[in-house]
Amino acid sequence: MESITMMPDVNPLAVLIAGVSGFFVGGLWYGPLFARPWMAANGFTVDDLKRDFSPAKSYGTAFIMGLIAAYGLAIVIGGDRGLQTGAFLGACAAAFWVATSFATSYAFERRTTTLLLINAGYHIVQFAVMGAIIGLMQ
Repeated sequence: MESITMMPDVNPLAVLIAGVSGFFVGGLWYGPLFARPWMAANGFTVDDLKRDFSPAKSYGTAFIMGLIAAYGLAIVIGGDRGLQTGAFLGACAAAFWVATSFATSYAFERRTTTLLLINAGYHIVQFAVMGAIIGLMQ
């Protein structure tokens, strides 16, 4: 049985690139790909989103959380996994942990399946891309 060390061997450059990639995936996902259905599922208008918007808070939070997620994913993936295994493990982490957690919350919050598919789908793609990068570079 493998032992768990307190200081995992993580490639900081892989974490940084993976974190940045997740940020860009989010820009595409919630921009040209799914902005309209996401706004409709939330009942938002463009004016709603502009009101009291703080780019530093929103984008800063998204970027830092992406780096933290990439670091955690690098710990889970470990070293010398390769692009395909990294992408698979990243997608599995998001599908099994993130999407199921969203689905549970959304069921109680009475949110739509459309919103679940958009938000969970983003994280599955984001983690798959991050995992591919980490698997390739770690």
